[in-house]
Amino acid sequence: MRAFRVFVQKEFYHILRDRWTTIILLALPILMIILFGFGITTEIRNTKFAVYDPAGDFTTRGIINKLESSEYFTLERYLSSPDQIEQLFREGKTGFAVVFSDEQILLVADGTDPNTASILTNYATALINSYLEESAVREAGGGAATNVAGDPPVAAATAAARRTITPEIRLLYNPSLKSAYNIVPGIMGMILMLICAMMTSVSIAREKELGTMEVLLVSPMKPFLIILSKIVPYFTISVINYVTILILSVYVLNVPIAGSLILLSGLSLLFIMVSLLLGILISSLVEKQIVALLISGMLLMMPAVFLSGLMFPIESMPEVLQWLSHILPVKWFIIAVRNVMIKGLGFSSIIKEIAILTGMAAVILAVSIKKFKFRLE
Repeated sequence: MRAFRVFVQKEFYHILRDRWTTIILLALPILMIILFGFGITTEIRNTKFAVYDPAGDFTTRGIINKLESSEYFTLERYLSSPDQIEQLFREGKTGFAVVFSDEQILLVADGTDPNTASILTNYATALINSYLEESAVREAGGGAATNVAGDPPVAAATAAARRTITPEIRLLYNPSLKSAYNIVPGIMGMILMLICAMMTSVSIAREKELGTMEVLLVSPMKPFLIILSKIVPYFTISVINYVTILILSVYVLNVPIAGSLILLSGLSLLFIMVSLLLGILISSLVEKQIVALLISGMLLMMPAVFLSGLMFPIESMPEVLQWLSHILPVKWFIIAVRNVMIKGLGFSSIIKEIAILTGMAAVILAVSIKKFKFRLE
């Protein structure tokens, strides 16, 4: 054990003697979580909208006020004719238009960006339905107050609601549609995987490049303990990064932890270990530090962004890419973090993800030891 402690101290010294690298390792996660947390968002706010309202009655004015009082929309102008809508979209002066008629409420959006158009119309539809439901309840309650039969207002409102069947949308876990709820778990996985893998990917490659592999060759320690001694310092730094990311997520991005903090931390530590072992595996396969950094940066970052479910739904991808996504540890981590952190689920709901990550850690460790022994020979 004394030799193991000496090797761990040596690795700590290698890391801490380069102050700028240490500062970057600790500051980079902070910059990334703030940049991605605030920069990448699917929320749409202060979108300008136009209105064609020939009647101008109480109901249409109420709907317009409902839209304008929300944080999503800002009234741009009233139109004198529906023919002006196309010209507004050509000039890019409005996000969507509301056209009132005697029979319906028409929402017109620019379909060149389908996602934005869908989000805008969904927001507007939800606000309009909310206003109509509130109006129906108010009217039913007022009628009941003068009802000679003495029916309570709630019963009258229920009876009124039964006369019209309208679909109701209820968003669980994130009713305010904050994009941070979706972004933060993904960013946590991407940052931890990249930082951890990049840190350890140069550990063994540095020994080869600097010609200090002889120290390892003459060491009486087993390859497993040598690899473990290289992981311990980076694991310590990764834990500091995890705590920093978690504090920023909760207190800066306002993403609550609905589930168990202990379960979330245990899951994160397991994922950190998988990422560190992945970097060790890369480091044992290459001879140069720059090659190790390029492999860990490019080959891990691109799949993590596009195939992990962070930006795009995996279910809509071609079947080949869906199978490819299964071998990415970050995909299973993101799924499990969302279940614990956002949905508040327990251990039984993430057994599959924990088993897969544990299996990946065992396989990567076994391959790393095998490759490391090969190099020693």
